[in-house]
Amino acid sequence: MDIQSHAFDRLRKFFSGGLDAVEYAGLVVIALATTVAMYHEVTTMVEARRVQLADLLLMFLYLEVLAMIGQYFKSGQLPVRFPLYIAMVALARYLILDIKEMTEWRMLAVAAAIFLLTLAVLVIRYGHVRFPYREDASEKNAKAYVRE
Repeated sequence: MDIQSHAFDRLRKFFSGGLDAVEYAGLVVIALATTVAMYHEVTTMVEARRVQLADLLLMFLYLEVLAMIGQYFKSGQLPVRFPLYIAMVALARYLILDIKEMTEWRMLAVAAAIFLLTLAVLVIRYGHVRFPYREDASEKNAKAYVRE
């Protein structure tokens, strides 16, 4: 039984390492693709000699994606808030770009979606502050001990 358990642990570590490598490779591809898309957006703005709010929001989306990737590489974790921020900006951009073709109900629906995402961020932040993860609580206690 001990040999079987040891073999299973080795197999699990092997596949876990492989999945980590694929995950990191995927993040690098996303970062490069986002950088290329950002470059194309900048060249389009320069060629048009014009910057519109929709262009700025698109650039902000690109920056948020890059920040999300950077956060993952720094901490090994991906806060749920980042995709929510990206969704809010994407919906705002959609609202700005298509406002002339939208019905009143669609505008209200998009605005309500942005509002719900905002509430979700607030709930997540409140929950994180009020009920921190065990790792966060122990780090906070260690920092408080060092300060004293």
